[in-house]
Amino acid sequence: MIWICVFLLVVYIQTGAIVWMEYRHPAKAVAWLLVLFIFPILGFIMYYFVARQFKHRHRRSLRGNGKGSHLLGASQEEGGRRQANREGRDRSVIAGPELDPRLLGLLRNSPGPEMTGRNEVTILTNAEEAYEAILKAIEEAADHIHLDYYTIRNDGIGQRFQAALIAKARQGVEVRIIYDGIGSYELDEGYIQELREAGVQTGCFLPALIAFIDKRINYRNHRKIVVVDGRIGFLGGINIGDEYLGGNPKLGFWRDTHMRLYGDSVRSLQRTFMDDWEFVRGERLDSGRYFPEHHCHSIQWVQIVSGGPDGEEDAILSVTFAALGSARERIYIASPYFIPDSGIIQALKVAAMSGVDVRIILPGVPDTRIVYWASLSYVSELLQVGVRFYKYQKGFMHAKVILVDEILAAVGTANMDLRSFFKNFELNAILFERSTIRRLESDFLQDVEDSEEIIPAPFYNRPKLQKAKEVAARLLSPLF
Repeated sequence: MIWICVFLLVVYIQTGAIVWMEYRHPAKAVAWLLVLFIFPILGFIMYYFVARQFKHRHRRSLRGNGKGSHLLGASQEEGGRRQANREGRDRSVIAGPELDPRLLGLLRNSPGPEMTGRNEVTILTNAEEAYEAILKAIEEAADHIHLDYYTIRNDGIGQRFQAALIAKARQGVEVRIIYDGIGSYELDEGYIQELREAGVQTGCFLPALIAFIDKRINYRNHRKIVVVDGRIGFLGGINIGDEYLGGNPKLGFWRDTHMRLYGDSVRSLQRTFMDDWEFVRGERLDSGRYFPEHHCHSIQWVQIVSGGPDGEEDAILSVTFAALGSARERIYIASPYFIPDSGIIQALKVAAMSGVDVRIILPGVPDTRIVYWASLSYVSELLQVGVRFYKYQKGFMHAKVILVDEILAAVGTANMDLRSFFKNFELNAILFERSTIRRLESDFLQDVEDSEEIIPAPFYNRPKLQKAKEVAARLLSPLF
């Protein structure tokens, strides 16, 4: 009898500890309590190693807004150029895009890089187009190449990248690569060693064993950044692996979206890389040559939004919520994982009930079933208010795109899920150029043609076992 009392006391103490630590995140608390209920004692051990809060790390200030912030990593000359731009070098550019005043205010006051107007944006649909553009930029590099990827594989395309980077390093170009310890877990040491022997500098973001011991294994660097000579940058959903070229026999064709940036916004990608490099290598890159002058004459507004568990604010979630709330005509979303928080759900409901055309494309063939079930658990309540859902049928939908009217598009690494909002280090580009938005809209509507719409009546009548799976997955979704 006494052992039962001791056991119950331990469970009560563990329950209280979880509630105390997670009271600001009720959904997460409920998920961990469910784990504790199913696996007493063991559940708390899992919580101890997985759920630790990420310690804030020093982040470079990216704004010169007169509030005591300063520019680090850029030369004084570059700071002077930015100041001259702010003071009216081109008044037509400084005016900024026409947006809902509240959304514009949020973007201007959100932490991180400021909105920039001198940019040229090229949308790259799918991996074949993206890889060729990136490899061409690498081939033409003259000073430095910076790569920051969640997943790098030692396969066909991985070896093409390795050969290209080794060739440039032997030519005297500085090459640095960051790869995630979990996302690139299968990357063998021989691949990395060949890079190092050629002069490529490498850094692993939280290697699996270290992350487990340090209780930070749940926090991953999900970014995909390439910066070449400080002038050309790439960002989007595509990692380095043959599956992105359709090499996965289960998933088949891989539908994704990437982009090429030229101009001021590349400096924001550069600073993000430099922050990540300092974190993984302890080396601060401050040379002004990483921020050279560019000759971009195109006026396209872009704002880079960085998110991560080390930030004071959930910037990507805030911008997403504000953008959805500003919609007047349509909201188009493509995401491989759809596990939104309560605020995003409410924003989508309000938009749909207000007459906004809300459409969401999900994968028809999932890569992770439990995440897929959790995604489907949100479909019923949103179908009831008029949101239209589609299952992509041509292959695997991996694009991360949000379109709001013709005023705004978000493209980057963040999925529409809790992990991207709160746990991963992510990076999105907010785009305002109408021609770019129309291009993304054209891609989206083609994806709708390649999808099967979820019809409410048959979906509501799906088997009870399937509904039970979705409920369980939804309860556990804050842990994914």
